[in-house]
Amino acid sequence: QQQQQQQATEWFDVGDGTGLSEAELLRRVAAPAALLRANQVVAFPTETVYGLGGNALSDEGVRRIFAAKGRPADNPLIVHVAELEGLHAIADRVPDVALVLAARFWPGPLTLVVPSKGVVSPLCTAGQDSVGVRMPSHPVARALIKAAGVPLAAPSANTSGRPSPTTAAHVREDLEGRIAGIVQGGATGVGLESTVVDCTQSGYITVLRPGGITREQLQKVVADVREDANLAHAHAAPRAPGMKYTHYAPRARMVLVQPQHAGDEEEETEGRREERQLAAMQQCVRDAQQRGQRVGVLTTREHAQAFPEAACVAVCGTRASVESVARELYAALRSFDHVEPALDVIYAETFARSGLGAALMDRLLKAAGRNILVV
Repeated sequence: QQQQQQQATEWFDVGDGTGLSEAELLRRVAAPAALLRANQVVAFPTETVYGLGGNALSDEGVRRIFAAKGRPADNPLIVHVAELEGLHAIADRVPDVALVLAARFWPGPLTLVVPSKGVVSPLCTAGQDSVGVRMPSHPVARALIKAAGVPLAAPSANTSGRPSPTTAAHVREDLEGRIAGIVQGGATGVGLESTVVDCTQSGYITVLRPGGITREQLQKVVADVREDANLAHAHAAPRAPGMKYTHYAPRARMVLVQPQHAGDEEEETEGRREERQLAAMQQCVRDAQQRGQRVGVLTTREHAQAFPEAACVAVCGTRASVESVARELYAALRSFDHVEPALDVIYAETFARSGLGAALMDRLLKAAGRNILVV
């Protein structure tokens, strides 16, 4: 996609919506909503990451999203709605399982892939017969969709391949001059994008992208929850965002340091695995320094002081709370790009893939281009 011409980017500071009446929220978002109705592109807060919104019913509006991001047009966009009626307006028929999941997890960080009615722009669906739909829980996001009067196609509000934005300042860093407006609504909550679930098959659902709703949560509602085989590969046409191309990446090469399961000690403690990971990361930093490289480290608060030789240590939550790591991940990845002189390599901790850890590791693997050092 060709980059669009520079334009003035308006800044709308509306607050995070806490304690405001719906009428007051709608008043505050009236100006950015008018831009969206005019098929302009506006960034706005959700509970996951900041989204880059455009009129999902308009080819022009959606085309401007792709142009701003520099994103390949074969990657589908999630359509955001403010109420359940919006799902019925977009879907050809809403599968029963989708209604069950919506009743349990909406509004929230779950995207439902359902058969498309053909109402939204084909650019949203990348030419496929299904569409991903989500109802965000952030009050500013829902007010903006209501005020605009149209569903909003909205990928993450960053240039393609960069770490997703969890503050309006991150959006400004990537997209000022490329979009019509930025709605400042505070920091996001989850910090990782939504879980995307394919609801088009009979008898089971398939996780196309792990995210803010965990597989374990889904299994409490739906008996048969499967994982898409393409999560580990990049061959097939992507059915959801984040399934193709390098995503979430800092500019320096990134390596994940992962402790292997000890052969004879099946019951090795998590603490022992963590110790081996830490020792291996420290050795990696020393070796890279001896090669004359400038090294960054992505670690947790528990290990913040363990890498005095590194040029930059980005601290990202605590190992005791994977939710805190997820919330701070993208800001930490972005921080590496501000280090001068530039870093040559970044070594990163890894995490257990249970619960929200599955989504966290999905993002880390993509940020590292699946570059893993097993120790």
